[in-house]
Amino acid sequence: MRYFTLLLSLICMALTVNSAQADRRVAFVVGNGAYKNVAPLPNPPVDAKAMASALRNVGFEVVEGTNLTRDKMTERLLDFGKKAQGADVAVFFYAGHGIAISGTNYLLPVDADIKSEMDVKLGAAINIDLTLDQTMGDAKVKLVFLDACRDNPFAAKIKSNSATRSVNVQTGLAEMKSGEGTLIAFATGPGQTALDGTEGGNSPFTRALLANVTQPGVEIQQAMTKVRAQVNEETNKGQLPWGHTNLIGSVYLNGAPAPAAPGTAAAPSQQQVAAVQNSEVEVEFWRSIKDSSKAEEYRAYLTNYPNGQFRSLAQSRIASLEAGGAAKPDATRNLSAGVDPAVFTEESTQLTEDQIGLDKGQRRDVQRRLTGLGFDTKVTGVFTPETRNVITRWQAARGYPKSGYLNKLQHKALLTEIIATQPASASSGSDDEDKPAPKRRAQSGGGGGQAAPAPRQHSGGGGPDPAAMGRFMGGVVGGVLR
Repeated sequence: MRYFTLLLSLICMALTVNSAQADRRVAFVVGNGAYKNVAPLPNPPVDAKAMASALRNVGFEVVEGTNLTRDKMTERLLDFGKKAQGADVAVFFYAGHGIAISGTNYLLPVDADIKSEMDVKLGAAINIDLTLDQTMGDAKVKLVFLDACRDNPFAAKIKSNSATRSVNVQTGLAEMKSGEGTLIAFATGPGQTALDGTEGGNSPFTRALLANVTQPGVEIQQAMTKVRAQVNEETNKGQLPWGHTNLIGSVYLNGAPAPAAPGTAAAPSQQQVAAVQNSEVEVEFWRSIKDSSKAEEYRAYLTNYPNGQFRSLAQSRIASLEAGGAAKPDATRNLSAGVDPAVFTEESTQLTEDQIGLDKGQRRDVQRRLTGLGFDTKVTGVFTPETRNVITRWQAARGYPKSGYLNKLQHKALLTEIIATQPASASSGSDDEDKPAPKRRAQSGGGGGQAAPAPRQHSGGGGPDPAAMGRFMGGVVGGVLR
């Protein structure tokens, strides 16, 4: 009986392995650089080859191409569309020129010769929305990476040949929304242009993707936060990747973290771990944009975190920027308003801080507020030596006695400083007010000051009827007219 049980266990293990290996992963990877009618781009083919190799290493079947004409690009897309039907994960990566006209994004084959808006709509360029829908709409998880936010090389021609009516020819690419089970990532924000990088190398965006998205045990949304931070740092805050996510489960391109061994101490639940991870991702996102002078970057934060911890600060800075104000957080605050003069002389020690009676939630609130003011610290609810150093820097910047500890007056001054940019209902228990999320994009989410809800495991995604593939050629090339 014991041998029978062992044999049964081995069979179950084998079936599990085969099931895991049966997961279908398909990718479309194209880099266009050798343009015939505009200045060439040296790096997209290099980017595409590196990305194709990275995806193959983690089990993807890759439909690959470089420097493709419209006909060749359409052939690759048809092949990818067939392979992506019912796939567990489908990836779409494109590097090269892309343009946005009247809010619609297009990819440019190397033989594109665009003189007017009509040329685009009659098939000289590839409509991204239509292409994604008809090639990977049936996949369960869809990941889209567009390193195509460079200057529109045909903008002047299109405008000069459209004198009879208004044509909106944008810089960079236009904003796109993701459907269920989809993540869309741009090399930079909507309407912005991205860097191509040093000739013969990878662009900053692709280099960051290669360094992070296929790391073992790293969830894709955490990876994209690292991508955003890496590009922002590498370009001296000149370029910040933008994205829109509507995934309904955790996605790992190179294996999920190993479960805890039996008999070990009770580990946090998956929901608890996911909540903590999402909170850390949000804080990292905020740190990467908090000093930005671009309103669209704060809107990107609100898109991803409509009820996030820093929602009110993001809204305040958008309002300030749109009103022509300065971007720096302190420019929107009157630091001396409502502050007791005694705060500048009263000493603070461990004892004075203990007298405030801060619980863990209030300590987290202090850390969030300091971070929102530009004094970055981890939000843990514990005042570590790092937090003490941050408090000291905040005290020095405000002219308060420096100790790394708070007293009641300093704590009140900190709360007042934040309230100066938020509705007066802000309290010491949370950095966020209980008010409706912005109407710009209605999404479900947790209340203010809370981590995003734990992601649910995806149950598969629906898609267009397979018969739509028969309409693909006409859809991409000739069916773009709206």
